[in-house]
Amino acid sequence: MTEKREQVLPLAPASIGIDINEDEDISMEFRHHHHRKCITCCGCITAIFLTIVMIMLVLMLTVFHVKDPVIKMKNVKIQGFDALARPNNLGQAVNLTVEADVSVKNPNVASFKFSNTTLSLYYDGNVIGEARIAAGEARGRRTVDKNFRIDVMEGKILILPRLKSDLASGVLSVSTYTKISGKVKIINIIKKHVVVQMNCTMTVNTSSLAIQDQNCKRKTSL
Repeated sequence: MTEKREQVLPLAPASIGIDINEDEDISMEFRHHHHRKCITCCGCITAIFLTIVMIMLVLMLTVFHVKDPVIKMKNVKIQGFDALARPNNLGQAVNLTVEADVSVKNPNVASFKFSNTTLSLYYDGNVIGEARIAAGEARGRRTVDKNFRIDVMEGKILILPRLKSDLASGVLSVSTYTKISGKVKIINIIKKHVVVQMNCTMTVNTSSLAIQDQNCKRKTSL
């Protein structure tokens, strides 16, 4: 009986145990893998962000960049001036009209909408006639032509002392001024208010009624 009580259970085999160094290696490898994964994700996010910034920058410098509309005056015709140039008619009532075309070129990809405007005709620093240019729209990268007619106020031009000498020389110097206001809107994101002012000076040959030495200067405000 005594021998049986003194029997004890055998110890566990020495081969069964926990390798602490192996667990530490697995943990370190997991941390390194997680760290590399975070760096890869951050790199991808940064690359995508930089790509978006570059695309927006290119669009701002090209497609979204608002360019100045270009206004030109062409095909100017004067009617009734031959009657004014006759010496016997000087001081008499005459009907003078100026017909011309104004082109509005829109270099932007978006449309340019402009409001009603007035074109003024000057002679010797005085307004001798005005014309109304109706509102319109120049589509993206298109040109729209506007025709107008100015009825010259003969009462104002006949009283100017310079008229007699200019008629004698055969050359009459006149100028025009117009101011067009409008908006350029790009996909409802970029809206720019544009004001274009144009001054044109020209000389009229009283014999041929041809326009000579026409010079136009434009000023654009965004």
